[in-house]
Amino acid sequence: MSDTKVSKSPDLSRRSLLKAGLAAGAVAGSAGAARAGGDPLITEIQDWNRYLGDGVDAAPYGLPSEFEADVVRRNVPWLTADAVASINFTPLHELDGIITPNGLCFERHHGGVAQIRPQDHRLMINGLVDTPLVFTMEDLKRFPRENHVYFLECAANGGMEWRGAQLNGCQFTHGMVHNVMYTGVKLKTLLEEAGVKTNGKWVLPEGADASHMTRSIPMEKALDDCLVAWKMNGEALRPEQGYPLRLVVPGWEGNMWVKWLRRLEVGDQPWHHREETSKYTDLLETGKARRFTWVMDPKSVITSPSPQMPIAHGKGPMVISGLAWSGNGRITRVDVSLDGGRNWKTARIDGPSLSKSLHRFYLDIEWDGSDMLLQSRAMDEHGFYQPTKNELRISRGENSIYHNNGIQTWHVKADGSVENVEVA
Repeated sequence: MSDTKVSKSPDLSRRSLLKAGLAAGAVAGSAGAARAGGDPLITEIQDWNRYLGDGVDAAPYGLPSEFEADVVRRNVPWLTADAVASINFTPLHELDGIITPNGLCFERHHGGVAQIRPQDHRLMINGLVDTPLVFTMEDLKRFPRENHVYFLECAANGGMEWRGAQLNGCQFTHGMVHNVMYTGVKLKTLLEEAGVKTNGKWVLPEGADASHMTRSIPMEKALDDCLVAWKMNGEALRPEQGYPLRLVVPGWEGNMWVKWLRRLEVGDQPWHHREETSKYTDLLETGKARRFTWVMDPKSVITSPSPQMPIAHGKGPMVISGLAWSGNGRITRVDVSLDGGRNWKTARIDGPSLSKSLHRFYLDIEWDGSDMLLQSRAMDEHGFYQPTKNELRISRGENSIYHNNGIQTWHVKADGSVENVEVA
C-alpha cells in the first residue's frame, strides 16, 4: 500500500459558504436576477399552497415522489441474452446513508422471479441429520429471531471493468450491491433442531425457483452468522429478493444467498455443482481456476460526483460521497485522491459502522473548477486494503470476471461532467 498523506479538511465556515453562494448566483445569472427582484417561488402563492392535496388513502402502501421517477434499477440490455437470467443495477449515485430502499435493491435471477404463496412454502432439512424436518413459514417464525444489517454483493460486480473502463456510471460499474436489515432465524438454530451428525461438514441450500440454485457452504460458516430470513428493512422480502424465504450468508458472494429457499441438505463434502465448477470460479493467467473464493474483499466507490451525477453547481464547496464495504468485517478507513492516486486525503466515515455492512464516507472540498481524477480506497479492521487494478492483474491476470475490487477512477472535467477512465 502506498504512503498516505493526510491533510486537514478545507475551511467550510458559514462565511465561505455564503461567498460561494454569491459566486454561484453570479454564474447562474437568471437565478441571481430572480433573487435580486424577489423570487416568485417565495413571493407568490403556488398551487401546492392554494389547493388541498391527496388524502391519506391515495397511496395506501406509499410511493416515491413523482419527481423521483428516474431513480430506478436499470439493466444493460447487451449484457445477457435475455431478462429472465439477467441482472439490473442499484442506482448508487442517487442514494445516501447506508440503507438501500427495498425497491432499489439490484436483482439477479437465474430462472426468473418465482411467485410463491407463503402458505404453500416449505423448508426441508435432510441428509446427515438425526431428524429430517420440514418447516412451514409459521413454524419458522416461532424460533428466536434476530435483526442484522449486511451488504449483499454479486461476485460479478465490476466484472466488465477487468480489461479497462467499460460502463459510464457507478450504477453499472458497482450497482450489484445493496445493504438492508434482515430479520430471520439463525441457520445454526435450525440445524441444531435437526441434529447434525458428526460427519456433517457441509450444507447445500437449494432454491425453489426454476433454476434450482444450489451452492456448497462449509459447516463452520453455516454455524457462525448465516440467517434464514423472511424480512428486509422491516417488511416482507420482495419477490425478486426471494419471497417468502432466503438464505443470508454475510460477507460472502451473493450467489450463495439462495433465494426462495426450500431445502438444506447436510453432507460430508462439497457437491461440486455447476455454480461452483463452470460458474463463479476465477480463471487465472495459467489457465487454472480458483474455486470457493467466497469472501468479498474490501472495496469502495465514489458515488457522487460520478458519470450519472455530474457537478452542476460550479466552483466552490462540494461534498464527495461514496460507499465502502468488506466481507471481512468493519471498514476502518477510506482515503480519497483528487489526482489519480498521487496524493490521498482521509475521508470521514459517517453513520453506523457495522460488520459486513456498507459504510458511507464523505470528503468536503473546495473545488476550483480544474480537472480531477477521483479515486477511493478502503481498508478494513483486519488490515486488508483495496488494491489498484494493476495489483489485481499482477496477482490474477486478465481473464477473471469475479471479485474485482480494484480502485475505480472518475475523470471530473472543468465543465463538471464525469467520465469512467482507468488510472491503474
